[in-house]
Amino acid sequence: MPLPAVPLPAPDVEVRRWIRRELASAPARAPSLIITVWGDAIAPHGGAVMLAGLIDLLAPFGINERLVRTSVFRLAREGWLKAKPVGRESLYRLTSEGARRFEQAYRRIYAPPVEAWDDSWEIVIADGPAAPKRRALKQELQWEGFGTLGSGVFARPATTDSAVPRIAAALDVADDIAVVRASDAPKLGGRTLASLVPQAWDLSGLSAQYRQFLRRFGKVIDRFRLADKAILDPAQAFIGRTLLIHGYRRVLLRDPQLPAALLPLDWPGAAAYALCRDFYRLTHRAAEQHLMATLRSAQGSLPPPSAAFYARFGGLSG
Repeated sequence: MPLPAVPLPAPDVEVRRWIRRELASAPARAPSLIITVWGDAIAPHGGAVMLAGLIDLLAPFGINERLVRTSVFRLAREGWLKAKPVGRESLYRLTSEGARRFEQAYRRIYAPPVEAWDDSWEIVIADGPAAPKRRALKQELQWEGFGTLGSGVFARPATTDSAVPRIAAALDVADDIAVVRASDAPKLGGRTLASLVPQAWDLSGLSAQYRQFLRRFGKVIDRFRLADKAILDPAQAFIGRTLLIHGYRRVLLRDPQLPAALLPLDWPGAAAYALCRDFYRLTHRAAEQHLMATLRSAQGSLPPPSAAFYARFGGLSG
């Protein structure tokens, strides 16, 4: 005799109202939301899903079937995804280049803010590349947190392994740039590199965006805190988690993530990270339940999330 179905938890009325307000006041563009969902939710499960399930997953966000199909086709054309027919359906998976882009971006999202810094800087001098390569180089360097100190001069605090060799190789500009590590020498006179931070990065604009993010999600997290994790509504948990990461991603990927020594004392980036961490830990079990019930791979059920998923935000319980 089959076991009786276990009823799903009832949706929280206040969370439902918050979701409705969020989707009405800040509707997400379909391609951008799909990138968030793929990087946050699908990539840890192997990165490949049947299109029909993705359509169902995005419907509560107000993204209809036509928009999903159009957006996925565009992402495939841009090299993020590739399609494979499976019977009368379509399976979409990340390309190797798409996986690299996701890994690069989402590594920054889930890692804690930078703390240690030895006062050294990484400086790229790029007056050699032709104009199209110079523009592409600037974009890639900015993506990695470099600020512009002058025409063809980019810098960032040297806090992690350098991304410049990979960028230079990908753009074929290694022979057209010079890369140095440097530190301030106050005894020689002149301004310090630290004093150029406001010129190189728009920290006031970023601060305003972080504060807006904190206002958006600071109240609804209390509704999830009040509920027992075991009785969170799976669909609400997934929608809330996705809107959270979508909003955070849009701010964080503009953030050079400077060391604390170079930031204003009231910098809100750390508070935004802490909110994301707490929200994610509260909702990830229920959100994963919704994901597994909605999406399918070519073999049927999605594979379980990777070990890297459980390392997000300093560690999630299984």
